[in-house]
Amino acid sequence: MKFSSAIIAVMLLSASVVVPASAQKSALAGLDTDQPIDFDAARIEVQDTAKQAVLSGAVVIRQGRLTLFADRVRVLYAQEGANTAMQRLDARGNVRVESPSEKASGTNGTYDVASRLITLTGDVLLDRGGGNIARGQRLVLNLVTGMTSFDARAPGQASGGRVTGRFVVPPKKP
Repeated sequence: MKFSSAIIAVMLLSASVVVPASAQKSALAGLDTDQPIDFDAARIEVQDTAKQAVLSGAVVIRQGRLTLFADRVRVLYAQEGANTAMQRLDARGNVRVESPSEKASGTNGTYDVASRLITLTGDVLLDRGGGNIARGQRLVLNLVTGMTSFDARAPGQASGGRVTGRFVVPPKKP
């Protein structure tokens, strides 16, 4: 039986309406973002006057069950007396973010620690396991709500591109 693209689009839209909202959320929601942030790198350069540190060489950053990998990470921080508070992590080169159930990769990434937002840009791939993937140019992961959004526009572009992906349909139960 043949279906027109309009009928298939209506079927897909109808199917997405009946999916519970919780199924559309990232498994990253609920990760304990109050955990300490640990790092491992080949080199660190602390620039106190600029309130930043630059990590380089196969950088690995962990916060609870969340791990970020990159070639280079710039850490921006604020200093209040003896306390140092991380504000933002800017990752560059071969950026990957992994949790126990999801993986995302891109060219660059930013983790806004205060707002609990991770943004990946540049040939982004989100893999939710089981063959469920999405590709685009910009991905925003909200670690508080678990909501994710994808954009096909490359940084600096007003329009263009497409978000692509694959949703694997579970087999029917007998």
